[in-house]
Amino acid sequence: MEGFGVYAVFAVDEAPRLIWSCRDGWQNSVEIQPCVQQIVLFTRGDWGNRDSVSVEFTDEENIPINMSKLTPFSKCLSWETTEDGVWSKGATLTVKVNQGTSELLDQVLTFSQMECTPECNPTISALKECPGKRKRSQGEDVVDEGRGKENICPNGSEKATPHRRGKNNPRGGQTRLFSQEEEQTAAATSQSRKAKGKQSKTPSQTAPLAKPSSRWGQTLCPIDPQTAILIGGQGARMQFCKDPIWKLCTEDLSWVPAETLAEGPTPEARIGHTATYDPESKRIFVFGGSKHKKWFNDVHILDTKSWRWTLVEAQGKVPPLAYHSCSMFRGELFVFGGVFPCPHPEPDGCSDSIYIFNPEMAIWYQPIVNGEKPAPRSGHSACVMQGRIFVFGGWDTPVCFNDMFMLDLGLMEFSAVKTSGVAPSPRSWHGCAVVSDSSFLIHGGYNGNSALSDAFIFNTDTSCWSSLTLPPLSSIPRAGHSIITMPFTCEKESMDEEEEELSDPASQILLVFGGGDNEGSFFSDLITMPVNELRRE
Repeated sequence: MEGFGVYAVFAVDEAPRLIWSCRDGWQNSVEIQPCVQQIVLFTRGDWGNRDSVSVEFTDEENIPINMSKLTPFSKCLSWETTEDGVWSKGATLTVKVNQGTSELLDQVLTFSQMECTPECNPTISALKECPGKRKRSQGEDVVDEGRGKENICPNGSEKATPHRRGKNNPRGGQTRLFSQEEEQTAAATSQSRKAKGKQSKTPSQTAPLAKPSSRWGQTLCPIDPQTAILIGGQGARMQFCKDPIWKLCTEDLSWVPAETLAEGPTPEARIGHTATYDPESKRIFVFGGSKHKKWFNDVHILDTKSWRWTLVEAQGKVPPLAYHSCSMFRGELFVFGGVFPCPHPEPDGCSDSIYIFNPEMAIWYQPIVNGEKPAPRSGHSACVMQGRIFVFGGWDTPVCFNDMFMLDLGLMEFSAVKTSGVAPSPRSWHGCAVVSDSSFLIHGGYNGNSALSDAFIFNTDTSCWSSLTLPPLSSIPRAGHSIITMPFTCEKESMDEEEEELSDPASQILLVFGGGDNEGSFFSDLITMPVNELRRE
């Protein structure tokens, strides 16, 4: 056990270099030279009671490039740079050794690195060490900044929304959404992060608690009263997140990297996808999305009981879609709208069709829908309430919507909803969450010029909009963020005594994660608010 060490090879003609041994304590960091094109890490010696080695690779701005783990069953990993040179200016490699009965690790740090089961019981670590799991290629998610024009984010300085042909919008034309000044703003933000990052790279410094990198276009999907799963997203410099899958334990608001937690083929990095949970089968269905000029119409299923990914070989036809909506009703997935490539891979418009996926038959089909259909759109929201799907907002260049449509799932009939009150302004990529049996929340979004921070409640019984004043949410505009509601199971340090009185199991808490502000910033913060506060407005 004394001979155990972590080694790295930085060049084909270079001997392995010892980067961690027992005398280094519980972690060690090394600087990576800009000339390094590939890194191979491996362990040698008896693992003893060590259960894993966490490896974090960050760029010169201290932004995560990749995070992986070595285990007794997976003792080697490799990273390789690609054409965009993500670490051409230098990077840092940090190795952290985790032990079952460690004499080296601080107990607080140990808890932050433990992987929790859906019941937040840290006993699943044995599962992630099983052999045969798919390891994501370490170079496949690097972004070519000259590609990916369809991945429209609130901070993109050179991107344009996918356009749809029409009388006044001939094919080949694009509407610019963002000014050239935004690129300069992003560069200034990058420089400020760089200064902070260099101050935090000393090996002796206490490691921060793990959390997802900043991103937009991700999904956050509750799977039980204590757990939600974060999937995908895109961050600064149009880079797809190298830490694409996380678990959120709401009992203490802790994050756990979860890409290697489940076995089977994990979904390829993407944005604009949907992740929908079926409480009956305890499975998450991930559908569609896009990555650069690659569009998806695949269905990945994460079984949260066995913690295994499965790629479905589905029958029937469904086009590749991104920024669509997906709703679960009676065990079937109802997909509406979204951007589609026509012809592939160039974006050429938005969809106004409904596609239904039946998991039992593993088949896609299109229903016969009557009534007044919504115009084609993407970036809209949809929620199922009382046997109806309510569709709000969205975008189809150059038009942004704030209309409301309802699909009666019994009659399969669309109808426009005549609303009263002050309705939200036109927007897309906003957050939406059901907050009661007859109301849902709309927050933020993008109106074609800027990100928004306002919030509204829609009452489905009265068809009335109500404007809300929510200081935690209205302080920073954001779009492409995630909003969910979950049971209020614990007291939070940030809450006052009045809010703590609301923390009974029957109450709900609103959680808001991530997004972008269209000013060069992406977020990784997690905002919490009792749903009771929304109902008081």
